[in-house]
Amino acid sequence: MNRIKGILYAAVSSSTFGLAPFFSITLLLAGFSAFEVLSYRWGVASVVLTAFGLFSGCSFRLSKKDFGVVFLLSLLRAVTSFSLIIAYQNIASGVASTIHFMYPLAVALAMMFFFQEKKSLWVMFAVLMSLLGAALLSLGELDAKNGNTMIGLVAACVSVFSYAGYIIGVRTTRAVQINSTVLTCYVMGLGTLFYLIGAFSTSGLQWVTDGYTWLIILGLALPATAISNITLVQAIKYAGPTLTSILGAMEPLTAVVIGVLVFKELFTVNSAIGILLILMAVSIVVFRRQKS
Repeated sequence: MNRIKGILYAAVSSSTFGLAPFFSITLLLAGFSAFEVLSYRWGVASVVLTAFGLFSGCSFRLSKKDFGVVFLLSLLRAVTSFSLIIAYQNIASGVASTIHFMYPLAVALAMMFFFQEKKSLWVMFAVLMSLLGAALLSLGELDAKNGNTMIGLVAACVSVFSYAGYIIGVRTTRAVQINSTVLTCYVMGLGTLFYLIGAFSTSGLQWVTDGYTWLIILGLALPATAISNITLVQAIKYAGPTLTSILGAMEPLTAVVIGVLVFKELFTVNSAIGILLILMAVSIVVFRRQKS
């Protein structure tokens, strides 16, 4: 029963998170900086989740040890969102999201080499396949307007490892015992603080007054952030990090479709083969591990 609940949570998390590129790029095109987009995104989400947690009777009291772990997890999660925003600014959003989806391979490798899980030649093969897929993506039409391709690719790769670290940390540290809503509130609240510091240290934070922009912010903050993150934590706890990772396949697929239909990003044969190879690589890792 817990496994089924985990699968359902993972499906909700991946499908809602896949909407993030649409809302994020819309705000970036409207003149918001990366720090501003993330400050509003995480700030609104953390306020809503905190209100939900208080209404649900959650206790937000943490021990010093728990807070230390949560602080480190919030850094990893904040780096993930920031690096993805930088990637969206410099390469096609579908490509950035597909590269980001290589995080299950990073999770599998880390679990093998650092947490004594059984080593597998299939994992090594899958890693090579995913690297080939990423190479094909980089050969395609992946540039965003006025973007730096190298910066975009590096940023997308950074998001792979930071997100893998966050997923592993949620499952293998003291964080696994913390209420999902409480954990997500702390991670987002601390992340908001990091982004606000970045915003006021650079271009500042512009105030939003028009209704349309607020609708975009709410779309980014609620389904694409609050709901996706809290269901992600629940999925990891119930289904484990690996199965949660494979069920995240809807993230890049949603991003690719939105990129092509809304932002007129090109979709080439290289792009199609590269995406297919990465999805196959992740599938090989997870299905082999589920059998073992």
